Amino acid sequence: MSNLQNLLAQQAELEKKIESTRSQERAEAVGKVKAMMAEYGLTAADIGGRASASAPRSTRKVAPKFRDAAGNTWSGRGLKPKWLTAALAGGKKLADFAI
Repeated sequence: MSNLQNLLAQQAELEKKIESTRSQERAEAVGKVKAMMAEYGLTAADIGGRASASAPRSTRKVAPKFRDAAGNTWSGRGLKPKWLTAALAGGKKLADFAI
C-alpha cells in the first residue's frame, strides 16, 4: 500500500469516528434537553421552538402596497407582477401605484 493509500484509509477511518462521535454527542445533548424540559415542565413553545419539525409554517397574508386602476395589487414582495412591469416599462413610476 502506498503512502497516499494509507493516508486515505486513515482519513476514511477518522471520518467514520467523527460522525459516530458527533451522533453520540448529539443524542446525549438531546437527552439532557428532554430531561430538563420534563423536570421544569417546558414545551418547545416555551423555548421558542416549533412544537414539531413536521408542523407546517403558518403564512401570513401581506397587505398590498401597490394597486393599479384595474384593481390589480402587489404586496411589494417577490417578483413584480406582469401588469406592474408593463406599466413601469411604459414610463410610469412605482410611486404612481402606491396605496
